[in-house]
Amino acid sequence: MSKKAWGGRFSDELDAVAARVNTSVDVDQRLGPEDVRGSVAHVRMLASRGIVSAEDAARIEAGLLQIEDEIRDGSMVWRADREDVHMNVEALLTERIGEVGGRLHTARSRNDQVATDMRLWTREACARTAAKIDRLLAVLARRAEGTVEVVMPGYTHLQRAQPVRLAHHLLAWCEMLERDRGRLDDAARRMNESPLGSAALAGTTFPLDREQTARALGFERPMRNSLDAVSDRDFLLEALSALSICAVHLSRIGEELVLWSAQEFGFIEMSDRFTTGSSIMPQKKNPDMAELVRGKSARVIGDLVSLLVLMKGLPLAYNRDMQEDKRPTFDAFDTVEDCLEVLTGALATATFSPERMRAALVEGFVEATEVADWLAARAVPFREAHHVAGRLVRLCVERRTTLPSLSLEDFRSAHPAFDESIFEAIEPEVAIERRSVLGGPARGQVRAQIEALASRLAARGVEVEPSSDRPEAG
Repeated sequence: MSKKAWGGRFSDELDAVAARVNTSVDVDQRLGPEDVRGSVAHVRMLASRGIVSAEDAARIEAGLLQIEDEIRDGSMVWRADREDVHMNVEALLTERIGEVGGRLHTARSRNDQVATDMRLWTREACARTAAKIDRLLAVLARRAEGTVEVVMPGYTHLQRAQPVRLAHHLLAWCEMLERDRGRLDDAARRMNESPLGSAALAGTTFPLDREQTARALGFERPMRNSLDAVSDRDFLLEALSALSICAVHLSRIGEELVLWSAQEFGFIEMSDRFTTGSSIMPQKKNPDMAELVRGKSARVIGDLVSLLVLMKGLPLAYNRDMQEDKRPTFDAFDTVEDCLEVLTGALATATFSPERMRAALVEGFVEATEVADWLAARAVPFREAHHVAGRLVRLCVERRTTLPSLSLEDFRSAHPAFDESIFEAIEPEVAIERRSVLGGPARGQVRAQIEALASRLAARGVEVEPSSDRPEAG
């Protein structure tokens, strides 16, 4: 927008490069629907307080709703010379209904306007992302229900550690995602206050009803301090922090999918819809979508860091630096939502290999903890039991054999307490079933976890479809 349009203070036009740096409509036009919503709530309040006439308010609202329709159907023409979303909407409104359109800006500033728009947009983005997390959770719940009987190694340090159920592992992913959803919900609750009516920084002399506009826009209350209201971007920092943690979780899931689909593991085969080939090696089936989910976490973390650095040195109240808060916010939400959708599709269509998972339990001495626990349950101090089990593992390494292949005499040579029941105790399924503590991998505990997850999802309006996994996968 021309400098002269801002009044008598300016005599020269803005430098061409400065004008390009100054404009933000290429990014913030995305706030168009929120900008109109805030403006409609504002003008209705102005009319209810007698600040503008009912007739003027009706004309302004009708014009705004027409502009909103154009924004939503994509026919709105955004002009860079009008700087931002706010001035594009207001200038177009004034073009269409005349100077009465200028009354819309009575008792407000672009400072409280953009703060309101961003809270409205981010609040809904949190809900939208949470819904996508729920869809991924529903897929994982279905796959878990179908793989309760599939046993596999659990890992620490990427070394085979103890036997668990595949369903137990999938439910661990669910716990991570549930916390991510909770953080977004928390952020949305905390941001649910209205800055509108704070004007530039010190409120206004007009007798506004800020409670009315807050209610009209679905906020719980107006913000208490006008200076804070236009300065605060904590709500964006908190939302992007939640998104960054979620992106890290998605990256860890992606990493496990990459590992599991490698021929060295062979635990899973990804659908053709979520893999790609090689430009030179015809045999390749690459888990590129899982790799991209892993890689895109860096972008989301970068968005958070950009916003933190942007805000760290700013004095109160509004500073133009804050124009740069939108791009990282939009990018972080877009990226996480895309990653959630990709993983939802990839996990819904992947094929697990119960045979490969079960076979992976043969090597790696995953029964060693069972040996130590067996002794500890018979009054052998655990540290001694641990040492005995370690000696038996060393014996297996020397003989190039496995713990189940040892004889009873081998076991008794390490400790006289051993009897024939040790062989049943080190069977993977038996070992898993002995771990029936809350949160453990035993069948009953896993089924209870699946049912609890399905109940939580149902309470949020999300149904878990019946499992279609193969019978041998449960």
